[in-house]
Amino acid sequence: MPSATATPHPFGRLGETLAMVRFSHTLFAMPFALTGMLLAARGLPALTVCGWILVAMVAARTAAMTFNRLADRSLDARNPRTANRSLPAGRLTPLFAGGVFVGSVALLLLAAWRLNPLALKLAPLALVILCGYSLTKRFTSLSHLVLGLSLAGAPLGAWIAVRGDVRLQPLLLALAVLFWTAGFDVIYALQDEQFDRRSGLHSLPVLLGPQKALLVARVFHLLTAILLFAVGRVADLGWFYMAAVAGGAVLLIVEHGLVSATDLSRMQAAFFRVNVALGLMVLLGTAVDLLWA
Repeated sequence: MPSATATPHPFGRLGETLAMVRFSHTLFAMPFALTGMLLAARGLPALTVCGWILVAMVAARTAAMTFNRLADRSLDARNPRTANRSLPAGRLTPLFAGGVFVGSVALLLLAAWRLNPLALKLAPLALVILCGYSLTKRFTSLSHLVLGLSLAGAPLGAWIAVRGDVRLQPLLLALAVLFWTAGFDVIYALQDEQFDRRSGLHSLPVLLGPQKALLVARVFHLLTAILLFAVGRVADLGWFYMAAVAGGAVLLIVEHGLVSATDLSRMQAAFFRVNVALGLMVLLGTAVDLLWA
């Protein structure tokens, strides 16, 4: 078998860095951040605000993922599914990753400063939650909910960036994102159940077994749908949004149909494609109701 270090990314260090932080997975949280932004402004805010929100989102997620990769690099090296990642395979060094982390934190703080005082005050708390998630699977099976809390900051942070306050609408949307994320993370964790069990790591699949963990994920996603509908009612959104949420609920049903405790062969479709489509659907429904309806 060839060495993992013998397969460098075709785009060099930039490509390795983007792969390390799974830049494509920004599509999970970004639609909900933009939804929170649209709700806060009841339309589009100033372009400068839009720009700094995007910068803050990308910087926060890059910092969180880099910290995760640094904290987990020894575990990743022992897990066959993750052993070829850039850090355990030696294609990027911890020193380089540390530089990416520090630069991302600095960029997030700059964006928060340019947005408003409340955003800047809350940025360190957001970083603690985002980075703290990486350590929680070492001591609690509820780490999925902590990851949900991390992504829940996306719509709430975007609302704060626009309005400088907190109200019921973004809190409901943040809760929806929390349970949505926790649900799909439980499904994703099925892949590592045996490794986590051997390594003394915690997850709901390890605690409950695959079948019961999937049942909990279904409950989380039922709560997601209920909370998204509640957002529409509180925000006085119209039928485009409600139809989008109904479509999102169907996608969640499809997601659970793609994966079972004994068949994870369609995990990529269930984890990535369905969830990205759900976020984009909710964003589109919100945008149509607020901008064109």
